[in-house]
Amino acid sequence: MTQPNATRLAVFDCDGTLVDGQHDIQAAMVDAFRAQSLTPPSREAVRQIVGLSLPVAMRRLRPDLETEQQAALVEEYKYAYRSARDSGRIGEPLYDGIRGLLDGLRSDGWAMAVATGKSDRGLTHCLAMHGLSDHFISLQTADRHPSKPHPAMLEAALFEAAAMPQDSVMIGDTSFDMAMARSAGVRALGVAWGYHSVAQLMAAGADAVARDPEHLRELLG
Repeated sequence: MTQPNATRLAVFDCDGTLVDGQHDIQAAMVDAFRAQSLTPPSREAVRQIVGLSLPVAMRRLRPDLETEQQAALVEEYKYAYRSARDSGRIGEPLYDGIRGLLDGLRSDGWAMAVATGKSDRGLTHCLAMHGLSDHFISLQTADRHPSKPHPAMLEAALFEAAAMPQDSVMIGDTSFDMAMARSAGVRALGVAWGYHSVAQLMAAGADAVARDPEHLRELLG
């Protein structure tokens, strides 16, 4: 039970939860694989690794490659994505209803944070582009933590927000988010509009899966 004056913390994943970055991620992945003269992975294969840190993602996509070539793919992806961002080709649109959800939660007294497989630079750019930088009191990325589902990002957000696990919730679209929440001892809420199926989210430990942002606000109470 939440104690009076306790910090209620909602930690959001980014890609697939706040914004739809699928097109940009897929395009950078295609460029990275072609730069190494490799066949690009399918769109569905890429959907399944969104949220993981890049080294882990590349190992999952091509476990048959030598470590050096997996590392080369990581660098090629970073270059492709950075080039797209610098040239203004990164869109990352907010999902419908997200801005209203975030504004509403802030009005309701929730503290909010982000835990994402993005880089520091990528997350900062994304939030600034949508005018959302001031909504979050803690930003945790793959630059400073092990890949999801390791709980390090979530634990750091709890620490920075001075929030207790029982007063907090992790909100995300992948099984990695749900498993991370379970490892950190916080409530796990999935969203149905992202990259993993409802069945995957429930199997990974989701307490519930929101149909849309309005439903998510209801689940948060």
